[in-house]
Amino acid sequence: MQENWDKSFEMVLVHEGGYVNDPRDPGGRTNLGVTQRAWEGYVGKPVDEAFMRKLTPETVKPFYKAMYWDKIKGDQLPNGVDYAAYDLAVNSGTGRAAKFLQTIAGVTADGILGPKSMGAIRECNSEQMVDALCDMRLDFLKRLPTFEAFGKGWSRRVAEVKDKASGMA
Repeated sequence: MQENWDKSFEMVLVHEGGYVNDPRDPGGRTNLGVTQRAWEGYVGKPVDEAFMRKLTPETVKPFYKAMYWDKIKGDQLPNGVDYAAYDLAVNSGTGRAAKFLQTIAGVTADGILGPKSMGAIRECNSEQMVDALCDMRLDFLKRLPTFEAFGKGWSRRVAEVKDKASGMA
């Protein structure tokens, strides 16, 4: 829902944290959850470490809206489902978030959230969809080769998202 955007953005930033450049993370240099590669694609030019360190929530908010919230049609998703899908999109990609939503809604999981998909999603029970979405997400994360390094934090994040999104639903 459109009115959940600001709150959802703030909740994602709590999990994304500040500047990191962990060699175990395939995303590489990251600040506020934004990888350098993604930021360079968004702004259309190379940036350096100093620039990445200076990113602020105000700077990255339009990026998050355009690259994640809008791509998963957060304004059109039911309460709670919007936040759970958005957090999933940020962490594991918009295509995966769309396909998980479609799978749960029982439509073809092609990653395109068109009218048929959105109608089917809105017909689902929101709390059940949040539960299923978070369960699918955790199952996916557990299969990643980096789960050993990051799994404890990812598991905690998914549990917190599930709790907050269920309360919104």
